[in-house]
Amino acid sequence: MKKVIYLLLILVLASFTTLKELIPISGKITNTANGTISIKGELFEKKIKLKADDSFSENINIPYDGIYTLETGKNSIPIYLSKETNLMLLADDNIFNTSLKYKGKGSIENQYIIEKLKITSQISDEELYKLDEMEFLNKVNEIKTTISALYNTIKFSNAYFKEKEVANINYLEQKHILFYKNYHQLHAHLKGFQVSDVFPKFDKKIDLDNDADFLFSHEYQKLATLKFFNNIKFNGTNIDFIIAKIINIKVLKSQNLKNFIIHNSIYDVNIDNANYEKIYQEYLFITNNPKLKESLSAIYNTIIATQPHKASPQFHYENQKGGKTSLESLKGKYVYIDVWATWCGPCLKEVPSLKKVEEEYQGKNIQFVSISVDNIKDRQKWSNLVNQKKLGGIQLLADLDFSSEFIKAYEIKEIPRFILIGPDGNIVNSNAPKPSETKLIDLFNELKI
Repeated sequence: MKKVIYLLLILVLASFTTLKELIPISGKITNTANGTISIKGELFEKKIKLKADDSFSENINIPYDGIYTLETGKNSIPIYLSKETNLMLLADDNIFNTSLKYKGKGSIENQYIIEKLKITSQISDEELYKLDEMEFLNKVNEIKTTISALYNTIKFSNAYFKEKEVANINYLEQKHILFYKNYHQLHAHLKGFQVSDVFPKFDKKIDLDNDADFLFSHEYQKLATLKFFNNIKFNGTNIDFIIAKIINIKVLKSQNLKNFIIHNSIYDVNIDNANYEKIYQEYLFITNNPKLKESLSAIYNTIIATQPHKASPQFHYENQKGGKTSLESLKGKYVYIDVWATWCGPCLKEVPSLKKVEEEYQGKNIQFVSISVDNIKDRQKWSNLVNQKKLGGIQLLADLDFSSEFIKAYEIKEIPRFILIGPDGNIVNSNAPKPSETKLIDLFNELKI
């Protein structure tokens, strides 16, 4: 009996040790988009509904001491939360960064974050990375020196924050050093640019597999992620890269970094990858984030639901010539669907090839349908371009761009995307060849269209 009571006591104590920290947070934020704010972190999200007077008061469970993100609908800002926090904040969402003020325990650290953001936002990343090497290094040094001076004037109340922020200032500098070559190529339009021999080297002594730093610093997250991808060695195809990536993820110690990389790689699970089921199972096994598991499963289930011979999801969209057109109304013919947008360069590149295929198959048992995911407010721009380019086939405008049910049902995140549906309304190929690919005509011939 004593053993049973002892075991029960151990279980009760163990449950208390895994409880999250309950902290009070309150305030008032005026002029939000929808009267709701969110606080987000790793394995954490808390939505807070504002009262009629725009105030709120909540006790929230935080899983760790570190940096979270406060989102208001119009703005997003880092916020430091710890077991010591008892925070009140005041802001006008229309002038958020200049109006945001904190009171209570944690206010010193969070007011410091605001002042630090004012320093870093004086120059945009594009402007910074456009600078030539010497100007860039001078500017980065100036930013670091200014932040360090600010840090030294603050009497922090949280010892953990004070300690971690020293490393965080260094991570900001190291991030810029690591990113400069690629971003200078991009923003200065200098293809093949290389830094000089005297350009500072990245500090290899930094541990880029550390959970505590990952949870404290957004700069560290960017550093760790870029270094992770840079260190992947592989030969061959995209699938070889993904396999090498999975191997590298598995050897990481930081579970939060594992989750972060999988979150950024979630669309590796797609029908283009023949091994999508294995990739899905691997990612599902590695992550411990329930929301990430849900997202992976949603993508995987969509692939399963849009396999050949399954009934296609339906659409009923505005026709550029007037009225609406549904997929159901096109039954009896093959339907080749082009999902595109007026702003999509690769989509427009396919137009001449699509016109050629449409002309070749005119009068045959196939209907060509183009569905634009332009925003409804750009209806006139879409219609004008259809007329200007003399686009053929049936031209439709999705009702909610990428959030339209048909688009979501096929898990379309990148365009152009082509889909072939059979005369019976069943899917032939949910990721069909492009008009510019000879494989499309081979497929049509195989189906005897």
